[in-house]
Amino acid sequence: MKRIILFLYLFCTILLQAQEQKNITFLDNWNEDTLVTNTSNVRYSGCWGFTRNAAEYAIIGSTEGTHFFRLSTENKLIQCGFVEGRFNSSQVVHREFKTFGNYAYSICDEGNSSLQIIDLSYLPDSVVKVADLQDLNFGKIHNLSIDTANALLYACLVTPIVAGSPLSLVPLRVFSLADPLNPVLLWEGPSDIPIVHDCYVRDNIAILNCGDEGIRVYDFTNPSTPSYINNLTFYQDQGYNHQGWLSPDGLTYVFADETNGKRVKKCTVGSDYSINVQSFFGTNYENNSVPHNIMCTNQFAFVAYYNEGLRIFDIRNAPIEIASYDTYPTSSNFKMNGAWGVFSNYLSGRIIVSDRQNGLFLFHFDQSIFINEASDEFNIYPNPASKNGKFIVRSAFDEIAEFTVKIYNNTGELIMTEKISNQSYGSFSTPEVSGLYTVKIAFVNYLGEQEIVVQKLISQ
Repeated sequence: MKRIILFLYLFCTILLQAQEQKNITFLDNWNEDTLVTNTSNVRYSGCWGFTRNAAEYAIIGSTEGTHFFRLSTENKLIQCGFVEGRFNSSQVVHREFKTFGNYAYSICDEGNSSLQIIDLSYLPDSVVKVADLQDLNFGKIHNLSIDTANALLYACLVTPIVAGSPLSLVPLRVFSLADPLNPVLLWEGPSDIPIVHDCYVRDNIAILNCGDEGIRVYDFTNPSTPSYINNLTFYQDQGYNHQGWLSPDGLTYVFADETNGKRVKKCTVGSDYSINVQSFFGTNYENNSVPHNIMCTNQFAFVAYYNEGLRIFDIRNAPIEIASYDTYPTSSNFKMNGAWGVFSNYLSGRIIVSDRQNGLFLFHFDQSIFINEASDEFNIYPNPASKNGKFIVRSAFDEIAEFTVKIYNNTGELIMTEKISNQSYGSFSTPEVSGLYTVKIAFVNYLGEQEIVVQKLISQ
């Protein structure tokens, strides 16, 4: 019995270690250990990405300010600018950013902060701070979103600062960016709730994350007098409603509650912008893990999952985790270290993640592999395969991330062997000779037993 228990323990340990990285390729990491920090080694916060003149760029916030990077063709993070925060201190744990036209807008939610506007037109060589706004409109700000199509900036949880003195907290303020260097206040509210923690805005429709008040949806077609549309005040597995993202087709909204052990929610979005929770999913929530920031496509949700690192889920049906990279491998009882922000909208397929302790990560995730949904068994596709092309061997529900593939010709001769690690799939060149081939896939199942799956491949 002791041997069995020991074996299962070792197997689970190996399995957990294998899951530290799955279906994600690490490209680069920037981590500057000279930055001022606190006793928790928190140096970093939010991140954002943008493209300018066909080059991709990344932004990350630190205790000292805003850092800019170019994503090189060699998949390296090349630092190309820095703007010192108006308030820079070990107390800084929250900076966020958005871009509009030639400018980046940078905010901080600690100390004597401001809205900083940064000119991007000098890239790739440098960036220049062109405005530093602290007045009746601006000061500490928790989050911001920009409706680029309508030139509107949404600032969440604004504490204006005048002559060094903070004024009353405002849940949400909306500004016109008709003049990008001089935001004009159009509206503030709502008057009946204390918090708008974050918001997602597209084409004048704003989905507001309101903490303990849940979600509200407003139409800002007339930004001076927005109209209330719908809400989601109560829902199962509810916590502090933190942040969410709307799919490009507008049919799915995915959001996270920043509360220990709460799962991520996948919602349907009605024509009246009613938001209904359809399913719950997540990683290690049984042990009080906490999801933080999310982006999504019509197929996938990309979650910066604090201590759990980056997690990617297929959300087309019942969500399943298909990829992961643990940016924070340290064991911690505090569940809000690690991965804070994620940006996944680069055309190159690259992804950036900001980790509170470990800096800016650059990854690649090949979405094309997962366009076909996972099946309930090892799958080979395309099959038949072109003899001048490639074929994929993919594990059931993307759960097995280590296996060996052997290919035999019709005379039983072994013509290829390859071991796959940290991936639930392998990509192989199709045999050049047309014919029927046997593919044997060996792996260790959940019982710790060696298992072999045999399938046929047609090369034509």
